[in-house]
Amino acid sequence: MTQDGIVGEIDTSRPHPARIYDYLLGGKDHYEVDEEAGERLVSVAPEARVSVRANRDFLRRAVRYVVGEGARQILDIGTGLPTSPNVHEIAHEAATDVRVAYVDNDPIVKRHADALLSRTGETSIVLADLRDPRSVVDHPEVRRIIDFDEPVALLLVAILHFVTDAEKPAEIVSTLRDALPDGSFLVLSHATGDLFERSDAQAVYNNATASMNLRGHAEVERFFEGFDLVDPGLTQVPFWRPDGPLPENAASIGFYGGVGRK
Repeated sequence: MTQDGIVGEIDTSRPHPARIYDYLLGGKDHYEVDEEAGERLVSVAPEARVSVRANRDFLRRAVRYVVGEGARQILDIGTGLPTSPNVHEIAHEAATDVRVAYVDNDPIVKRHADALLSRTGETSIVLADLRDPRSVVDHPEVRRIIDFDEPVALLLVAILHFVTDAEKPAEIVSTLRDALPDGSFLVLSHATGDLFERSDAQAVYNNATASMNLRGHAEVERFFEGFDLVDPGLTQVPFWRPDGPLPENAASIGFYGGVGRK
C-alpha cells in the first residue's frame, strides 16, 4: 500500500459503495474504511442491513423471472463484489445456457471477480463506468458475451442512486434501452427517501467514491420509460413477487424495485 492509501488502481483511503454493500451483506471483501462507513450508516439508518439483504433477494427473484421468461443474456452493470449466489449462478439454476457480462467501475471488484467468478465463455467481467453507457455497450468483452440482436436482461440493481441528477441518469438509461432489442428486460432497484428523511444516511457517502442520491417513486418509475412494467409494477423490493416469508419490518425497507419488458 502506498502512503496515500492506493494499491495500484485501488483507492483504499475512501469507502466505496460496492465494498460498503459487501460489508452490510456480511461479506469479507472490504477494507476498514468501508466497515466504518457501514457502521455509521447502520447507526443512522438501522434498517440498512435488512434493506440491502432484501434488495439482494429481489435480484435473485428477478433474475429467475427473466430467465423463466426466456432471457438467455444478462448485462449486469454495477455488479459489485461477488456474493454467492452470483447472478450467473442464479441464472444457471434455471438455464445453463445463460450468458452473463458483469460491469463495474471499481478495480477491486474486477480483481475479485477475475479470481472468483467462473472464467468460462459464458461469463465475463468488464471494468467500465455506467456514466459512459456507450463505452459499456461498445466494450469488446461485453460484445463477446452479449449479442444485441437478441433479447438482453439489463440489470441496474442498486446502482442509479449513485448517479447524480447532473450526470443525467435518465439519459444513461435511455441510451442503454435504445441498444436493446424488443423482448429485452430492465431489472432495476433504487434507494428512496419516501419512507424516511435520510439526509443523515446520505451524509455517510459524502467521503465515499460516489454520493447517494435518493429518489421518489415517480422519479424511479420514469427510468422504465420505453418498458412495460410487469406485475406488480414498481414496489418496495420485499413485495416484488415474494417467494417466502417477508423480512422483518418489510414496510420500512427503502428500496424500490421492478422489472420492465421492452
